[in-house]
Amino acid sequence: MYPGFNHYLTREVTMNANPFITAAVIGSMFFATASFAAGGPRSGDQSTKKVEAEDLTTIEVSDLQFMREEEKLARDVYLTMDQYWGTQTQVFAQIALSEETHTSTVNYLLEKFGVEDPVVNDTIGVFTNDELQALYNELVAKGKNSLIDGLLVGGLIEEKDMRDILAAINSTDERAIILAYSNLLDGSKSHLKAFVSVIEAQGLTYEAQVLDAEEIELILDDESQVED
Repeated sequence: MYPGFNHYLTREVTMNANPFITAAVIGSMFFATASFAAGGPRSGDQSTKKVEAEDLTTIEVSDLQFMREEEKLARDVYLTMDQYWGTQTQVFAQIALSEETHTSTVNYLLEKFGVEDPVVNDTIGVFTNDELQALYNELVAKGKNSLIDGLLVGGLIEEKDMRDILAAINSTDERAIILAYSNLLDGSKSHLKAFVSVIEAQGLTYEAQVLDAEEIELILDDESQVED
């Protein structure tokens, strides 16, 4: 793990993360499908109506707002890294497009539940959350040093996203939120594998930065195809 990142990567969670990460990262698509089948919105269903923010817990609201900017952070970092390393790899540009979809997905949830959008300025590198602002600055400073540093920053972001998403899933029972978060989790899994593939093509071995080494091994060894 990069020195100085500990403060940003220890966001408080209320779960025993490791067993849940192992199960959810590998099987999140099945989990999301089951959640939708068990109670997804249907014509005339009460769940199709707009829900107000007061129907969510304080933690659910905070998680949605944090996730909105965390997905924006991923997009912004990758767009910035593409400016430095885009002539050597297309991975940053490709994943940035996906992250744009991810932050828009969370924005949809904010609108659905009547939660204030923390993204008041969509400019690259601008954040309302001070923690994410500082993290963006530090990740870009690290990633611009070399292509490998940029790729490692990508891996770190995706690992951190998975940990935060799993904590947020564990803190809600809203079906729409669980389904969306599960899809974000699948995306982070796919993105991590893409970054690792480019790193290994440089003759290097990827090592876990946020998650446990065993969890990373399970993710990388999973050969199921995840649509992002």
